[in-house]
Amino acid sequence: MAAMAAIAMVGSVSPFPFYYFLWNYPQAWVNLCGKGVDPSHRMAQISHAFKLVQFFSILSVARFSWPPWYCVVLFAAGQYLNFRVYHLLGEAGTYYGVRFGKNIPWVSDFPFGYIKDPQYVGSILSLLACLSFVPYPYVFFWILGYFYRWFLKSTVRLATRGKMPITGGHDRRLKDRRYYWRLGRRCSRRLVLAA
Repeated sequence: MAAMAAIAMVGSVSPFPFYYFLWNYPQAWVNLCGKGVDPSHRMAQISHAFKLVQFFSILSVARFSWPPWYCVVLFAAGQYLNFRVYHLLGEAGTYYGVRFGKNIPWVSDFPFGYIKDPQYVGSILSLLACLSFVPYPYVFFWILGYFYRWFLKSTVRLATRGKMPITGGHDRRLKDRRYYWRLGRRCSRRLVLAA
């Protein structure tokens, strides 16, 4: 029983070393993918496989019962944020395209500019909704992984950005996300005060 719980715990946090590697060594990932292979698409494929590992890990320790109404609301809100982020950014924007040297247009539509890192917030809300049937340590460590990724993204180093093997517009410098986050918050405050 303890071995199964340990396997489930490892499975629930298994993707985070992969994300750490990709965030800190994007050029190595671009080189590993090679020419003709989109590094964001390959990352998406592997990330989906990791999501299955996480899902089955959590499923193995879950005790199912009808969730309270607020869990349904949390899960729906979290998934809405996740789908909205994917819809606005696309695959390349969601899966570290900027780190791989792609030119991703800046998005200011909701939820961007209102919620900092809405994809992580959505994922955390979805995980909190699972607390009614999943033991809290599994959810806690999974959420801790998201906070660590959040921290990693706040410490962007331009020197570690990858360069795509294709030429033409992909070497645009990465803007400082914190500056644009503050700018977006100031603009939204002005709109609220003006209304």
